[in-house]
Amino acid sequence: MAHQAHSYHMVDPSPWPIFGAAAALLTTSGLIMWFHHNSMQLLNLGLITTTLIMIQWWRDIVRESTFQGHHTLTVQKGLRYGMILFITSEAFFFLGFFWAFFHSSLAPTPELGGQWPPTGIKPLNPLEVPLLNTAILLASGITVTWAHHSITEGNRNQAMYALGLTILLGFYFTMLQATEYYEAPFSIADGVYGSTFFIATGFHGLHVIIGSSFLSICLLRLTKFHFTSNHHFGFEAAAWYWHFVDIIWLFLYMTIYWWGS
Repeated sequence: MAHQAHSYHMVDPSPWPIFGAAAALLTTSGLIMWFHHNSMQLLNLGLITTTLIMIQWWRDIVRESTFQGHHTLTVQKGLRYGMILFITSEAFFFLGFFWAFFHSSLAPTPELGGQWPPTGIKPLNPLEVPLLNTAILLASGITVTWAHHSITEGNRNQAMYALGLTILLGFYFTMLQATEYYEAPFSIADGVYGSTFFIATGFHGLHVIIGSSFLSICLLRLTKFHFTSNHHFGFEAAAWYWHFVDIIWLFLYMTIYWWGS
């Protein structure tokens, strides 16, 4: 279009959605091959393909927003609504896991020994690593808010420092949770307790890894001067997502780790 008389963004045709869907199919098929046949070739191919598509898709979005000026105030408003709806869908995703946990724990069946935790299960101490992880995530919520305020005030160096600290805390949380999994006295195969514990905390851990990646991209963009004090929705979306991950962990800690033990 030689002249655009509206503030909306008419997205150009892109190959990444269909390629991304194919890469996701490759990855899930690879997981099945790994689980059933102990072969990781298809999984590795799917992960590599997904990573390459993510890099190129993000590159296109950064180009549209930062260099081509397509993310007008109207477009940003739509993106905000989209992010709110996405986080809402994620909340319902975790609601299913909490539902499964309370369904089994509030009225334990005779097969579970009529008690929770079930007979034979030694739960993790909520006052050890889980409490440390709670402090780490709460601290990361403070540092990401600090980074946001620094960006709005135009203090780029302080924003980079705060954002870098948030990412380090996120990876530290992941490392501690991996250690906790390795040393846990039960596994995902230990009945409904093992499955609800590892599915709920494992998917939360995956969301922490995704959020850390999201924030790492924002840090890279911050070093390249992509954000201004009034045009930084990419960072805002990452910060919202990170706060959501924090809140879900608080519910996980209070229910599965503390009350459920």
